[in-house]
Amino acid sequence: MNTENKISNLSRVILVLAAACLAISIIFPIWKIDLYAPQYPEGLSLLIYADNLAGDVDIINGLNHYIGMQTLHAENFIEFTVLKYILLFFAGLILLTAIVGRKKLVYVVFGVFTLFSILAMADFYRWNYNYGHNLDPNAAIKVPGMTYQPPLIGFKQLLNFGAYSMPDKGGILFIGTAVLLLLVVLLERNVFAKWFKKKSAVAVVSLALCLFTFASCGAQGPRAIHLNKDACAYCKMSITEPPFVAQLITVKGRDYVFDDLNCMISFKKENSTIEIADAYVADFCKPATFVNLDKAFLIQSDSLRSPMAGNMAGFASQDSADVYKVRYAASQVTWAALIR
Repeated sequence: MNTENKISNLSRVILVLAAACLAISIIFPIWKIDLYAPQYPEGLSLLIYADNLAGDVDIINGLNHYIGMQTLHAENFIEFTVLKYILLFFAGLILLTAIVGRKKLVYVVFGVFTLFSILAMADFYRWNYNYGHNLDPNAAIKVPGMTYQPPLIGFKQLLNFGAYSMPDKGGILFIGTAVLLLLVVLLERNVFAKWFKKKSAVAVVSLALCLFTFASCGAQGPRAIHLNKDACAYCKMSITEPPFVAQLITVKGRDYVFDDLNCMISFKKENSTIEIADAYVADFCKPATFVNLDKAFLIQSDSLRSPMAGNMAGFASQDSADVYKVRYAASQVTWAALIR
């Protein structure tokens, strides 16, 4: 075999990693649709695996019955009978490509996989469209001209429900497979040669960045606050004072923001069924930075005058807390004691 037609050893390693990502993707949900409404503050989730549906399927089906939407059952979708095997086929094909090591085969596999990805998204859109448009004319609730097609990706308001559609862990691994295949194609086409003399160095850096991106996708922390736009999840007042802002993030990934620790404590006590993953408070010294409440140092004083009279402030360090404790004649409190 002409050595010019062979791929590099590093490309082989990346192909093996791509095959592993795709094979593992069938274990996790590929896509998820989250629904939020006032009566479901924790939200409802529809998890779409390669071969099944999971999450709050029964509750969603019950709600859909009233507006005439089709009920969801895995056996009604032919995709669930074949998708897992298609993904395993591509994983095996990518692994075979790594073993054979021919450039032309890399290009063919990348092209076919890209085409499959486009067709899969088109099929998902078709499924969403039929699901949201083919309504029972005898439904209990009928809104003239209203359809209920979930977004392909992103957010859409459906009556009093906000619907979020996005890739889940399996989908991120699927996207990662496509990115790694593209990386191999670019490496073998010497696209990076203009900027780097050593092609292998580029591959290592690019691969490290890809892995870092995939790992970061699973982590969720506090989000930035939009002053005068975001409203407190408990008192509904606009958030205007950054030093007192607090946030809760649920196990399902939903975040709630509060203008005052007092509001967050009240919300938590009144919604005890919501499973909390993390709780944060703004660092009083650097309000754009949030501190996990399990590690934060809290002080309380009437002189602090927070929006909803909680009059508490959080700090990232004990030294900072001590300075403001003296300044405001404050007492130190703990998060564990506050939520008791």
